[in-house]
Amino acid sequence: MLTVTVPPKYQVVIPQTIRKQLRSKTVLKIQIIHYEDRLEFISLNRIDEMSGFFKRY
Repeated sequence: MLTVTVPPKYQVVIPQTIRKQLRSKTVLKIQIIHYEDRLEFISLNRIDEMSGFFKRY
């Protein structure tokens, strides 16, 4: 699990290790949901735009 710091302007930087795992060459669009005591980031990109996102077994 990675930890990020949220500055006073509330700008969040996605850590490089996560960005590499996403391998998205397009703009990443996300939805943020406040659920109980946490924030959830959900990708809104179409699955075909996220080529290579899931590992092959």
